[in-house]
Amino acid sequence: MSPERKAGPIMRLTVPARRGFYALATASTLLLPISGALAQAGPPPVTVAKPVVRELVEDDEFIGRFEAVDEVSIRARVGGYLDAIHFTDGAIVKKGDLLFTIDQRPYQLALTQAKAELEVARTRVKFASQQLDRAEALVKNGNIPASTLDDRRREFLAAQADVSGAEAAAANAAVNLEFTEIRAPFDGRIDRHLLSVGNLVQADQTELTTIVALDPIDFYFDVDEREFLAYSRDARQSGTSLQQGAGGIKVSIQLADKAEPPVTGELDFGENRIDRETGTMRLRARVPNPDLVLTPGLFGRVNIRGSLPYQGVLVPDDAVAADQDRRIVYVVGGDNKVSAKPVRLGPKLYGYRVIRSGLKGDETLVVNGLMRVRPGVTVTPTLVTLPPEAAGAESAQ
Repeated sequence: MSPERKAGPIMRLTVPARRGFYALATASTLLLPISGALAQAGPPPVTVAKPVVRELVEDDEFIGRFEAVDEVSIRARVGGYLDAIHFTDGAIVKKGDLLFTIDQRPYQLALTQAKAELEVARTRVKFASQQLDRAEALVKNGNIPASTLDDRRREFLAAQADVSGAEAAAANAAVNLEFTEIRAPFDGRIDRHLLSVGNLVQADQTELTTIVALDPIDFYFDVDEREFLAYSRDARQSGTSLQQGAGGIKVSIQLADKAEPPVTGELDFGENRIDRETGTMRLRARVPNPDLVLTPGLFGRVNIRGSLPYQGVLVPDDAVAADQDRRIVYVVGGDNKVSAKPVRLGPKLYGYRVIRSGLKGDETLVVNGLMRVRPGVTVTPTLVTLPPEAAGAESAQ
């Protein structure tokens, strides 16, 4: 093997070793001033604050649907051919407005005939009454037997019964004639007409149109068993029952179109049993609708009071940290040492997070600089005061 081949490997082994040595020396030189700087930095600065403590009323949100307080399918009570339509499709109608007219001629003739039969019956009563009076006078003189008087009395009573029957027939004919005019049973919005003029209408079967009441309007939504029990408990504490309206609890309903402002109403009804299949109970709120914007079938999100008023503890979301599967806040003690405290979170109100358990409200919490702290670390705290409502909060309860 030649000398040139031996020299090559020696050079390749030596050069990397020197480079590693210089790199290690450089790293050691850089570590010294960094460690010194950390030692001289002192306790990390953080911002601390007391939680906000104030009276709270929590809200729950559910999805539901508007339904008409009253809804009717218009059908005729008598049969016949449709003669006229007296409304515009989709119009607002008032109670008693004329909607349809069925051909009245057959019913007018029937009423005329019934009245004529009534007059005949009344004439028979008058004649039978005269015959009875004459028979009573003759019996007293002994000119006719008592059996003849009985016959006259029977004829008079039968004539009176015929009058009652004729009066009922005449009244029935008058009612049928009245039923040929189909009127609105209540105020509301009418649908389109489902039958055109000239078609045959079958009594109590043919649907002509529908009407829905609009003011007020009902909103139905379902709650689960846990919420039902909570609402029932709150209602009992208020001296009422959930099924009878829970004391008229106020609700706010937001429509799908955010441009429309929320509408308000009152809880006024709850069903008398839990649905076995879904495990839910249906509640109802009644909502005024004077401008008739709300229509049956619309969806909405209802906010309902989920608790009685209580003193709650609120903290910023930035003050809450995660420790595996639990939530914690960092509490600064009198010696400026940090300790972690587990908390149970609730909904967001007034721009803050509700703390259901874990805090009393008099603690000093780290609200800014959580990345620089850990349990047992001493910090340099700067105390700030949190406002009653955080900036940017949507609305107060």
